[in-house]
Amino acid sequence: MENVTIRHATPADADAIADFHVQIWRQTYRNLAPAEVYAVLDEARRRGTWREKLMAKDTDQIVLVAELEGRPVAIGAAGAPSAAIFGSHGEINNLYVGPDVKRQGLGRTLLSRLALHLRERGFPGVGVGVVEGNEPAIAFYEALGGRRAGEYTDPGPIWRSRNIVFVWADSSVL
Repeated sequence: MENVTIRHATPADADAIADFHVQIWRQTYRNLAPAEVYAVLDEARRRGTWREKLMAKDTDQIVLVAELEGRPVAIGAAGAPSAAIFGSHGEINNLYVGPDVKRQGLGRTLLSRLALHLRERGFPGVGVGVVEGNEPAIAFYEALGGRRAGEYTDPGPIWRSRNIVFVWADSSVL
């Protein structure tokens, strides 16, 4: 995408990423998440989470931010698996693309870069959990050859969502 830059996020990006994350999360899950979840998953809570993530010294983890005119338009994060269902696959933890840049290849580019990072860290494949009912994301991962590998309940911290796991045994196809 022209004029979009993708780079490794730093702790200084935590607030902007958190604000973007909340905005996109609310659009994505407005008809899927319980109403009470909106009250507690606000910018302040996300800022703390992103600060912790970006300050962590976990070499398996990567956070990428895509920017247009100095503002985040997409984010992606990946690292070691967070649930047993992922097995030895690395996990894509976050992949959010803003509505103004969707369907232009940015999501696929971020996914590819995250998968490359996980391969370089020795993970044999890649997995991602998608909230049941998030049909655009499900279609995206299916179009990229993701294989459904099961379901699990995300433990929270607030919303215990049902998730479908997609995996790529050979992440080089991404």
